[in-house]
Amino acid sequence: MPGTVLLLAASPAGRGCLVDAASVLPILAAVPPAVLSGTDTANVVELADPLEPQAVLTRLRAAAVAPGPLTVFVAGQLQLDRRQHLPHLALARSTPSTVRYNGFPWHWIREELRLRAPGSTSLVLDLHADHETWRWLLANPLDSGRNHAVYGRIAAPPNRRTLAGPAYMKAVATLLRSGHRPPLDQLHQQALSRIAPEAGVGIDIVLTAQGPVPSDPHAAITSAVQTGRHADADALAARYEQTAVHTHGHASEEALHWGEVRADLAMLAGDPVRSCRTWLTVASSRLSAGQAPDAPAVEAAVDRAHHQWGQIHDTALARELGPVLVELRSRVPGRRRGALENVHRQLRQLQVSG
Repeated sequence: MPGTVLLLAASPAGRGCLVDAASVLPILAAVPPAVLSGTDTANVVELADPLEPQAVLTRLRAAAVAPGPLTVFVAGQLQLDRRQHLPHLALARSTPSTVRYNGFPWHWIREELRLRAPGSTSLVLDLHADHETWRWLLANPLDSGRNHAVYGRIAAPPNRRTLAGPAYMKAVATLLRSGHRPPLDQLHQQALSRIAPEAGVGIDIVLTAQGPVPSDPHAAITSAVQTGRHADADALAARYEQTAVHTHGHASEEALHWGEVRADLAMLAGDPVRSCRTWLTVASSRLSAGQAPDAPAVEAAVDRAHHQWGQIHDTALARELGPVLVELRSRVPGRRRGALENVHRQLRQLQVSG
């Protein structure tokens, strides 16, 4: 049975453009249709910088009802609409303020493909995101449907205004031009290995058959902090914390680890109040889980909460957190003599100064 291939490359015109998406189409078009599809024969439909979302929908709908395997290659740029904060594939006329009307809603892809037989649909994606959309993606998976194989990457926003290329998709196309199509998971890994040295894949969201997860979350977080994107770093850590809580429970080491990461991120962002609160929560959770007051992880959490409390310049907030720290210090005196008395003394000073 012949396969169907849909090649879609779209990016907005003007200053908001982050990627020259259409530059990959000549390379993909040079790949034999059967190789693109992984079938003996295939029909190929190409959409280059379409203007209207309905035109994209018409082609996608036709591809979705075609018999046989379907492979969809998408290179482009994601933007959020300002009303519902949902991701759209930006088309030629799209801007952040108009993408709701002239962009292609990503959930249309999921809806149009949802009735296809499981295992018959593959998506290969090379997407770029602006800062607002990137923050959303760190907290929300890009839902392309549960029954499809999804491979690719979402590139992090550039540090400066530059026009990027769809490096991942070009690597895929170059590999396929050899005339051989390996299984998509192998093709995906080969493409990533080709672009890793130049594209810094560790700070991208790498898409696999299971959804958008970073290939190395700690590397992604470190990169975000080093480039001053503290909110992005915390959003990514929060996402992993939520996953750990859901999978392993609130008191699990996995969840507590990500709580500790977020406490350190708050410190690095210059927010001692949030850092102190988070360390207090981690310490309380460890004690509630039955860990001993002199356990190294418990002592470390209280010591760090104590240190961050001392960095708080807002008197009211320091007074608010002080009693919580006193309660913990009474249970976890730590290795430094006089730590509990130090908290009492500072609290008395705060009462006088307040």
